[in-house]
Amino acid sequence: MAVTLKDVAQMAGVSRSAVSRTFTDGASVSDKTRKKVEKAARELGYSPSFIARSLATNRTKLIGLVANNFQNPIFLEVFDLYTQALQEKGLRPLLVNLTNETDPEHSAQMLRQYRVDGVIVATSTLPPEFAVAFKKADVPVVHAFGRFNPAHHVHVVGIDNQAGGRMAAQTLIDHGYKSVGFLGGPKFATSTQDREQGFCQHLLENGVQIADVRYADAYAYQAGRRAMHELLDEKKVDAIFCGDDLICIGAMDEAWSKGLSIPQDIGFIGFNDMPMASWGAYNLTTIRQPTRDIIKSSIELVVSMVESPDRALETRLFPCEVVERGTLRPLPV
Repeated sequence: MAVTLKDVAQMAGVSRSAVSRTFTDGASVSDKTRKKVEKAARELGYSPSFIARSLATNRTKLIGLVANNFQNPIFLEVFDLYTQALQEKGLRPLLVNLTNETDPEHSAQMLRQYRVDGVIVATSTLPPEFAVAFKKADVPVVHAFGRFNPAHHVHVVGIDNQAGGRMAAQTLIDHGYKSVGFLGGPKFATSTQDREQGFCQHLLENGVQIADVRYADAYAYQAGRRAMHELLDEKKVDAIFCGDDLICIGAMDEAWSKGLSIPQDIGFIGFNDMPMASWGAYNLTTIRQPTRDIIKSSIELVVSMVESPDRALETRLFPCEVVERGTLRPLPV
């Protein structure tokens, strides 16, 4: 038989409410009572029920972690970091895959049924309406890796993707490229839109030709290969800015399959700095976004919203940096 709260109370010689308060964060209980209860719990092997506690406190400590792009290995790193960080805070992640979901209200209803304390939307490829739906359902929500829109009244933690696009453009300019292309992720993704806009605008301002703009249909390796195959059949470019490392790796493999040398015949710069980018086979020059900082900050923000649902709207943006490796020709002397 499982040890119950009543068993602990009897052994400790205290009331059941005293045992309950001992295992409730922030509840008032004397040191003497706490020590007696904890001693009895250890001897009996008692562990408090999270389900029972959630019924009593109206808090489940569940945080919905929502995404829709599970083909990209970068998200394995993101989910690993999120789950570790949430568990270290005594919270429990509820991972939700919305890859085939098209109805924001249905998603909000589902998360409410699980009685999550808050939600982190951890992707730029879900339309902003999903985060808005959670907010309208009175669920504290933070959109990580998303785009800020004051009309949505949703907290955002991420990067300035237009600035990232400008950074990529300046890197290609510094390396002396004159005819460059952009290969983004899905066209509907806000990260793709913003990186393209910053990239193209900075090139035009500096008199550099934009030879081609196109999009992969997913943040996936094969999508990058397909898009690069079409590009090489139609255009001649000196360098490509890929809006995602996995797309870029697919594009590089396609370029090699066509007999091109990297960076002698064509240069590449990616985005994210996923672990595979540093592998010797690719040695990809890329733009690193501070994933750990974004994750830490978004968890901090959603936890504070659970405590203070009406806190002022906030956007937290972190700077990126260029990681120079070997897929661009050397800087001019």
